[in-house]
Amino acid sequence: MNTVLYYIALPLIYGISYLPFWWMYRLSDFLIFILYSLVGYRRKVVRQNLSNAFPTKNQSEIEQIERGFYRFFGDLILETIKGLTISSRQLKKRVVFENVEVFEKYFEDKQSVIIAMGHFGNWELGGARCAIEPIHQLNVIYRPLKDKNFNRLVSRARSRFGSGLYPMKETMRRMIQDKDQVTATAFIADQTPSRKNAFWMEFLHQDTPVFMGTGKIANKMGYPVVYASVNQTKRGYYHIRLTDLVPNPTEVSPEEIVTRFTRKLEEDINQNPSTWLWSHRRWKHKREHT
Repeated sequence: MNTVLYYIALPLIYGISYLPFWWMYRLSDFLIFILYSLVGYRRKVVRQNLSNAFPTKNQSEIEQIERGFYRFFGDLILETIKGLTISSRQLKKRVVFENVEVFEKYFEDKQSVIIAMGHFGNWELGGARCAIEPIHQLNVIYRPLKDKNFNRLVSRARSRFGSGLYPMKETMRRMIQDKDQVTATAFIADQTPSRKNAFWMEFLHQDTPVFMGTGKIANKMGYPVVYASVNQTKRGYYHIRLTDLVPNPTEVSPEEIVTRFTRKLEEDINQNPSTWLWSHRRWKHKREHT
């Protein structure tokens, strides 16, 4: 997006962000119709991913999950835009913690932690909700976007409630730099790694390369890993459930850490399959057998 188009689009983006939720979801319904019925955005990718992940489900069941995913995906886009202006009061109402005491016990011990999340539920609103808790300083790892204007806009939304931002390539350096603070560093840990640096395991019935950064950094820094599941309870409402996944990261291998994360994410997806990011080409790499 060039600069002229960005400044044309900016008022529209903020205009959508200031809409009341009920109006925003009407707009989302229209967006879903365009993405699913008219454009067919990544429908082949979504259908193939679902068919491979759920080999025992019939076509009708797969199509039902697919329709649910596109409905969720449209809401995710609009809710992320809403993140530019949502108030802390609205955020607390719409994203509720089940057991924030998992964080509190580490905070009382002045122990920094790693938050492991997947592309499940609304991870953007979930991260913002974590930021307004009066505990750890939240730092979010992100991949900078190529378009500088849009990258600045997204960064502004992610840091509104005080979150720090770590560019992905600077993660380790920044964590070491901030080691004297009590921090919670959020990893979206179901990214697709390069074949060379991957740990391979079965995930959703498929041979899958798993991102090792979460496990390696937790093991090296000695930071416990807390799994955060952002479950959608109804349209526009989410429930964060925390799991004390790896309380002793120096006593287990990086491979064990990422295995525990991947299994928890798999459990969540099986329970609520429409709210994972099926449009992502998660299985684009194939394992090389020697």
